[in-house]
Amino acid sequence: MNGDESRSSAVTGHGRPGSRARFGHTDLPDPQERALRRAIRLEWVTIAFLAVTVTLVYLVMGSSQAMKAAFVEDALSFIPPVAFLVAVRITRRRPSAKHPYGYHRSVGVGHLVAATALLVMGALLVLDSGSSLLGGEHPPVGLIEVGGWQVWSGWLMIAVMAWSAVPPVLLGRAKMPVSEQLHDRVLFADADMNKADWMTAVATIVGVLGIGVGLWWADAVAALVVSGSILSDGVRNLRTAVAALMDARATTYDGADVHPLVRRIDERLEEVPWISRARSRVRDEGHVFHVEAFVVPVTGHTPTMHELVEAREAVVALDWKLDDVVLVPSEQLPDKLLPGVGEEMAHRHDADH
Repeated sequence: MNGDESRSSAVTGHGRPGSRARFGHTDLPDPQERALRRAIRLEWVTIAFLAVTVTLVYLVMGSSQAMKAAFVEDALSFIPPVAFLVAVRITRRRPSAKHPYGYHRSVGVGHLVAATALLVMGALLVLDSGSSLLGGEHPPVGLIEVGGWQVWSGWLMIAVMAWSAVPPVLLGRAKMPVSEQLHDRVLFADADMNKADWMTAVATIVGVLGIGVGLWWADAVAALVVSGSILSDGVRNLRTAVAALMDARATTYDGADVHPLVRRIDERLEEVPWISRARSRVRDEGHVFHVEAFVVPVTGHTPTMHELVEAREAVVALDWKLDDVVLVPSEQLPDKLLPGVGEEMAHRHDADH
């Protein structure tokens, strides 16, 4: 701790020595380092798979609205893995004078870009598919010559979609636990989309088969199903991405619940003998959390610098994501900086009793 830090009423700190990989100042423990390497490999595999799939779908899609929607969805699926790989590279940069909090927000920016693309394209496809259905458009699916044989082109469409159905599901299932380990929302959004890709393939196959048996409207309906899935993904991810960038209270990697560390931080601080009350503001910077913890010493006790450092380190030891922690001693909890603290304390009191 340097002289400027020792004169401050708040105690801050970064870093644990000895790790081979890091997000900014935050050194990754071995499990997270292995998870990061696995995530990078999975994303490159995803990009390679998508490159083949998009090419095949483009070659066989013809005039089918369902195949067109599937092509757009596959093309959009490039965004999350690319955003993840770019964000991981950027977050490794150390904080600078211009970016004192580091570059962790690049994860949130990547998430926002992916969500916006899904939302816009999903909405456009819904309008396009809906207009085709209302307009009574009959998509022509004719015959093509393959090796001297006349083949209904719908079979080629079905074959391509059947081939594209299984690998994304397997990739999504493989990415899901890794996204939780790394607390990476871009990776989670990618995994969530991959897991649902089989529905796109099935809906498209049904639409093409519908054309084959004379149900012209089946193609447009299938396109609407696929478009609605894209739009739903966009809305859900955009809501989570915007909340994170607006410094909402830290949530789990899927954005479903308040992160359990938010409560554990306060509970751990209140276990320190000289602290009577503690409440924290925890915001999600991307992979890691920024914590401002306000502590009220017991009556008559003035904490020493050593005690402040020990209390901060007790919080840092809870989880690898808690590397950027500020500890602020205060005579009383600052209500203006901790909105809702009274309601939270009452709720906690009721839960304990």
